[in-house]
Amino acid sequence: MKFIKYCLLISLMIFTISCKKTSVDGTNRMSFQESINDMASSLPTLKQVKFNEALYILKTFGVEADGDIAEIEALGKLLNGKKTPEIFKMADEVAQKNNITWSSTAPPSLGEMNIFGNVTASEKDPNDIDAASLNVVVRNIAGDSLTGSKGLIIIPQLLDNNGRKVEFEGAALETIMEISSGGTKISTSKNLMQDPAFRGFTIKYSSLPREKIFEDKIDIKLSVKTTKKLLQMIKMGVPVNGQALYTPPAPVVSDSIQAPPPQVDPQTGETVVPPPAPVKNIADPKATVTKFLNNLSTQNFKAAFDAADNPNWGSYDKFSNPNSGFGSVKNINVKNIAVPYNKDNSANVNVTYDVTDKNGKVSSLNVTYGLKAVNNTWKITTYKINN
Repeated sequence: MKFIKYCLLISLMIFTISCKKTSVDGTNRMSFQESINDMASSLPTLKQVKFNEALYILKTFGVEADGDIAEIEALGKLLNGKKTPEIFKMADEVAQKNNITWSSTAPPSLGEMNIFGNVTASEKDPNDIDAASLNVVVRNIAGDSLTGSKGLIIIPQLLDNNGRKVEFEGAALETIMEISSGGTKISTSKNLMQDPAFRGFTIKYSSLPREKIFEDKIDIKLSVKTTKKLLQMIKMGVPVNGQALYTPPAPVVSDSIQAPPPQVDPQTGETVVPPPAPVKNIADPKATVTKFLNNLSTQNFKAAFDAADNPNWGSYDKFSNPNSGFGSVKNINVKNIAVPYNKDNSANVNVTYDVTDKNGKVSSLNVTYGLKAVNNTWKITTYKINN
């Protein structure tokens, strides 16, 4: 009888082990967590730690989503059907792509990682760092004497209440850098700060599009997330080397707009010269806005109104009203004009200028004009004053 009980117990244990999942089930969040737990439990202890680190790397840097729940759901879809070696390989690729000093074959380095949240409290949370503020160090990347600097190195530092660097180790602080210029967001980068020797971020000027950089300056926003705080700092108006910025190659003119060679009529033997193909009119949105402002400055309000198709400006009478419209403009002095966006028959033009009204009052404005292409020309459709 005991023999039969032992046989039943062994059979039950074998059945239980055989039911463990060996690949990710991303059907829903519960199935995802169960499959991850099954896969982790089949690994040696140190491998379990590295497995959790790999999942954290992929959740933080491998998916695009807002919030922990959305990130976990996106991660489940990304890893659905994947086995442990595939997950380690993906984490290695993501870490390398984001310049994170992490490897699946290295010893554990990120402390206790659990993408689903810790079930029990640990004695010490490596991410619970007592920092009061964030400092950002900006350094130039040296270039040659002709082209100048090639980029910037951005290093965030955690400071205590006395302004000294905070000492810590074994952390995995999610660090985000956002780059913008003239109110236009350009890029977002993520990394992990593990100790005060964090190497930070590298900004290569060759990766920054010239048309999106306003007055050769960028704004840099750094965010570092500890267990209890989100520390942020913004560096405004950081100068960049305009000569090293990326400039797209000039568009290649297609042969389809050139006149085809003459042909011979096989019946008459006469040379048939087809009419030349129409020349494509490539209008410049910057020229349209410049002309618009010149017309306002010379009080040619009718010509300025005809260059626009903005429903918010209403009729010509409303547009040229001396009290509530552009009719109060006496003079405009343009300081800077740039085209941060021009694609698919739409464009944005950023302009900074001083406008003098008929009472002699001078106002400095930073305005973004939105334009759309209409019959090979541009029409102003939106008008936004930036703060």
